[in-house]
Amino acid sequence: MKIFISADMEGISGVATNMQLKKDSEYNRFRSLMTADVNAAIAGAFDGGATEVVVADGHGNMSNILIEELDERARLISGNNRVMCQLEGLDDSYDGIFFVGHHGREGGSTKTVINHSLAGIAVNEVKVNDVVVGETELNTRVAGYYDVPALLATGDEAYTQEVEASLPGIFTAAVKKGLDRFAAELIAPVKAQKLIRQRAAEATRERGRMKPLKLTGPVTFEVEFKGTNQALMTTTIPDVELIDAKRIRFTSVDIVTAYKLFWACVIIGMTATNGVLGSANA
Repeated sequence: MKIFISADMEGISGVATNMQLKKDSEYNRFRSLMTADVNAAIAGAFDGGATEVVVADGHGNMSNILIEELDERARLISGNNRVMCQLEGLDDSYDGIFFVGHHGREGGSTKTVINHSLAGIAVNEVKVNDVVVGETELNTRVAGYYDVPALLATGDEAYTQEVEASLPGIFTAAVKKGLDRFAAELIAPVKAQKLIRQRAAEATRERGRMKPLKLTGPVTFEVEFKGTNQALMTTTIPDVELIDAKRIRFTSVDIVTAYKLFWACVIIGMTATNGVLGSANA
């Protein structure tokens, strides 16, 4: 049995502020905590009967997990030059997907720590077929294309409630309680990791209760950016339509094709922030 783990950092035990995730003196502490939370999920997956686990580092530059501290039974996908973003490596050979250290969406609960939707500097809202989604809900739809069900989500309490409402039956591990976007009530990481391991084992053993979330037919994305410049520059891609000053829309033949196009738009939006794209050849 194969389990895929998509790992983010904002929902890791111990994280409360954005400064802890930046490249300064604190960053390595939280890389180690991220690796420990992921190791707890790996151990739980094997406790529950998994025979193979692959982890995709999905935060920032996507090379945060410390390979020298990673559970030796797992393999790691690291580095940021990817066409499938947080899902690089996922295919129909997997029996389930875990979301470890993930977070709530932009515009969701005020109690979600460091809430955003894929790119905090660029994206305000994402809709898939007229449904507002966060990263976990979006990634679950992509996993459904490969017949892979979402089994586990770990992060703050408001995030796990958000996911439980949209994905009934999913196992969750709330490792902290958000007080604000940049404040949280924390528990000791060792306690959080015990919970993650327990819930990961349960999710693996009872994977049959979760079905893949499949979309049939063409898939339409609407994306609202934070700046008009970001939205406009994405229309350099054929079939991307500007529907108001900050919002774009496009339709693709399936969710995987749409996901790749969405990721391309986000990359352009981030690059266009503060006119960076326009000044590249200045």
